[in-house]
Amino acid sequence: MIDLKLPLKNYQNQLSIKTEDQTNLLWDPIRKHYYILQPEEMVRQLLIRYLLEKGFDKGLMAVEKSIKINGRLRRFDLVVFDRKAKPFIIVECKSFSQIINQHVVDQILAYNQEINAPYQLITNGISTYCFRINKDLNTLESVAYIPIIT
Repeated sequence: MIDLKLPLKNYQNQLSIKTEDQTNLLWDPIRKHYYILQPEEMVRQLLIRYLLEKGFDKGLMAVEKSIKINGRLRRFDLVVFDRKAKPFIIVECKSFSQIINQHVVDQILAYNQEINAPYQLITNGISTYCFRINKDLNTLESVAYIPIIT
């Protein structure tokens, strides 16, 4: 796996955090709502800020939508759609402390069986990996970039 080494922590100053009833809340510009500041939510919001800065359109992003995987209801973290509204990148975010291992790769691949995005991105805010499905060879390839929507 190729670590993209994205500087996600550099985006912390762009986050909008408030406290209500002794609970820290974090603004999500996609869902347009404050959510409880959990470690995984922090990573997701840092990645969203990064993607927005790189020119991705927030109108082409979906956060935490329900999907059925093997008959069980699950939620993906983030999907970026192309300009034809087809899934382009599915994203799995983990907390800073969680190690990205084969189990996490298997998780995003299971989600992608339903989503069918050509690219998969996994991050814990420290390490970030992007994969591309090669349909010709029926393989998963690690890539050293986040694809751009054209």
